[in-house]
Amino acid sequence: MTTYLPAIAGGALLGSAAGLLYWLRGRVAGVGGIFGGAIAARASDGAAGRAHRLWFLLGLLLAGFGAARLSPTSFGSPGAPLLVVGAAGLLVGFGMQRGSGCTSGHGICGLGRLSTRSLAATLTFMATGAITVYVTHHVLGGSR
Repeated sequence: MTTYLPAIAGGALLGSAAGLLYWLRGRVAGVGGIFGGAIAARASDGAAGRAHRLWFLLGLLLAGFGAARLSPTSFGSPGAPLLVVGAAGLLVGFGMQRGSGCTSGHGICGLGRLSTRSLAATLTFMATGAITVYVTHHVLGGSR
């Protein structure tokens, strides 16, 4: 299979899921907001508001497990100690709170709604990622 086809299929599925959630429920498919709302359910959301978040998160987990079963060679070890991976996750969560949304919320949903704030956020995410890769690979001499 050509290497770009899974990426195209994944992008189409993400866009479709985000569009359907917005169209059918009026909700943005930002994973950080969905996760936060599932943990700290607001009284105004009611049980149905929390339930849709939990179902969405369960779908993400099941899709990951299903992909790992279908193509186990696509998943490798994190390449860093678990403590570093955990710290990176906390930093991403902190950045998500400071940036008023996560990469999926801004990059997929915000850009789909032509939000200039999401465009600025997505460009910042991408530039930060590119700089991080450059520094870790070329300045610090990382092996990857």
